Amino acid sequence: MNPDTQAYNHSLSETDARIANLLATEITNGFPKAENKVWHRHPVWFLDGNPIVGYSKLKSGMRLMFWSGISFDEEALQPGTGKFKDASITYTSVDEINTKDLKRWLKKAKSIQWDYKNIVKRKGKLVKIKP
Repeated sequence: MNPDTQAYNHSLSETDARIANLLATEITNGFPKAENKVWHRHPVWFLDGNPIVGYSKLKSGMRLMFWSGISFDEEALQPGTGKFKDASITYTSVDEINTKDLKRWLKKAKSIQWDYKNIVKRKGKLVKIKP
């Protein structure tokens, strides 16, 4: 895990840190070759420069977000707002995390991707890069 991600997790409350550490472990196991860094002030994992998954602290809990998650067709993942294809779930306790679901979502994140890396070059237009 990237040292900046570790520092982010250590800065959280005990409850949020437990959630973040479990998420980071599962994401890293699911994406062993992905680049992990703190991006826009929260941990994000990238495949070929494209943001795939990350988490951040909200008032309501720890939000796990998949950049292409709206295309996963998963009821537990709530669609984001706006023109992007993101979807997320918010946890308030580590006990709420269903690792079976998380592993399934990570597999979908590998195979279903929208091209956020080139969104500026395409003037805000998103293109699906994986079916």
